[in-house]
Amino acid sequence: MELQHFAYRQEGRIGVLTINRPEKLNAFGRTTMNELSQAIDALALDDSICVTILTGVGDRAFSAGADLSDMGDTPADPTAFTRLGQTVLAKMENMGKPIIAAVNGFALGGGCEIALACTLRVAAESAQFGLPELGLGILPGWGGTQRLPRLIGKGRALEMMLTGRRVPAQEALAIGLVNRVVPAADLLQAATELANTISEKAAPLSVKAAIRAVNYGMELPLEHATLLESQLCAVVGSSEDAAEGRVAFMEKRKPQFKGR
Repeated sequence: MELQHFAYRQEGRIGVLTINRPEKLNAFGRTTMNELSQAIDALALDDSICVTILTGVGDRAFSAGADLSDMGDTPADPTAFTRLGQTVLAKMENMGKPIIAAVNGFALGGGCEIALACTLRVAAESAQFGLPELGLGILPGWGGTQRLPRLIGKGRALEMMLTGRRVPAQEALAIGLVNRVVPAADLLQAATELANTISEKAAPLSVKAAIRAVNYGMELPLEHATLLESQLCAVVGSSEDAAEGRVAFMEKRKPQFKGR
């Protein structure tokens, strides 16, 4: 991938995508967001990639959010930028392959919203999360008002938004905002170990189905959500990987999944 605002490398079956705008604290303008969209498209189609790690260059910021200098001058410009961000983050969330946010330093505003759109979040001990938009006279517009309460509950989410308070990593872990907290020096190693565990132990079709069942099922009544679950079980259960999983279990060996 040829990207201006990101660095990319592949380690085995893991893709590592690094936001590379240190002079802007890894803030997202239109070009950055469009490049993220292109990268997600490429990763989704790359059968050699099972899991992606998204992080930011340096130790100061995962991402300071939207680059306000790139929002435009007309009333329509911020709306278009908001819709762009919403579209790209929805694409991330529903890609069907896990994305692990390795959060180094600040994840503020849109940066926090990008982390929320990832499948899992691993934070450095120095990480801080916040949605300060209300103090700027605007609103979290990349899904933050919807994803955050689904993750940590309505009351905690509203408190974060209404006060603009930055939540440190250990508190983020306690309230379910992140999955793990590790020393900053161990952040990428911890994210990589988690990614490798997923890629080595879970069948790709099952991973995709599980993400779909959770993401879509949470928006449905339980009766409809369990129907979706049963439909996905039928699809996955008839796959070659399911047959391989059963045989490998009986033969007491590691399954060799092929994603079909």
